[in-house]
Amino acid sequence: MVLNLICCHNPKKDIHPLTKSWEIAVPNQELPEGLSSLSAKQCGVCHQKHYEEWKMSTHAHAWTDLQFQAELKKESSPFMCINCHIPLQNQQEYIVEGLIGGDIYKPVKKKNPYFDKKLQQEGINCAGCHVRNNVVIGPTGTAKAPHKTIKDTVHLSEKLCISCHNASAVITPTLACTFETGDEWKAGPYFGKKNCISCHMEAIEREIVSGYGKRLSHYHFFPGSGIPKIDSVETNMLNGLGFYPSTLKSTYYKMDSIVFTLKVKNEFAGHKVPTGDPERFFNISFALKNAAGEILATKTERIGEQWEWHPAAKKITDNNLLPTEERNFNFSYLPIKKEKLALAVKVTKHRLNKQSAEFNKLGDNYPLFITVFEEEYFTQVK
Repeated sequence: MVLNLICCHNPKKDIHPLTKSWEIAVPNQELPEGLSSLSAKQCGVCHQKHYEEWKMSTHAHAWTDLQFQAELKKESSPFMCINCHIPLQNQQEYIVEGLIGGDIYKPVKKKNPYFDKKLQQEGINCAGCHVRNNVVIGPTGTAKAPHKTIKDTVHLSEKLCISCHNASAVITPTLACTFETGDEWKAGPYFGKKNCISCHMEAIEREIVSGYGKRLSHYHFFPGSGIPKIDSVETNMLNGLGFYPSTLKSTYYKMDSIVFTLKVKNEFAGHKVPTGDPERFFNISFALKNAAGEILATKTERIGEQWEWHPAAKKITDNNLLPTEERNFNFSYLPIKKEKLALAVKVTKHRLNKQSAEFNKLGDNYPLFITVFEEEYFTQVK
């Protein structure tokens, strides 16, 4: 009986095909005619402004990002996470052909003969968006280009952005991929009016290549959170929030409540703020000091999601700001003596909290937050 079972068993039947978009990399690409490399550096020889802008983007650091590399080293990290951070198969050391028994932790791998280590370090590079089926895809398909180019504005639309920025699934009971920016945009007031490109790739008239004349182009900074991946690199912020502070009277009296309000509005983003990585959050902090610099009262409030990861991944709260939503954050204090006071108000945007950074051993040169609003207001109690 045992012998018959072994003889009849076909191990290939246990290999499940990859079916989800995030499970599959862009297949290995041969060099488009006219190119000597798929590297962004090669593209930058002619497309100099695009290249310099891309180098300042978080796309350029998608693979080398310390937080991502720390997550990648964990036993709980499945194979498919790399497909958004290095989307080209040419950037990946292995080709995944299927899953044994459908188990994401049992991928069937083989060595990738096209693997390019240097290309891997570029993360989401030019070819990651602009090369498919061994040709360069552009918005015009110009015949003037020294490389083979075709026009495909559908491919180069928000659909390409959402292929990574809308990956949402419970991978295992304790592991969830929850990037829902695309869904947030579709459910918001700007769907059909503005898209990812409208805001994150601002249009500009300029030369695509020196000497070819000006035409419509787009910036390639891909501005977003504005929090750089390393402290020696700058990146561009696209702040979705508007801040509307109230005022303090020049004079208050003892036992007369001092009340201050900061209105925060998701005024510019077509999605929730914050969006994407569920560890992102904003802190709104107030600190009241006397003339000697002593802190008399503080208050901190938070905008962001709260998750429980064990025993199962579960979102506990979500107070992210919807598009056009506004919220008031209030601070009050009851003075009991005559003195001069200063109220410091600050809003900080965070990639993740300090405890998570320390757990992942990210080091001191990994920026965790930036300040997006900071003001100080003065009054006197008589």
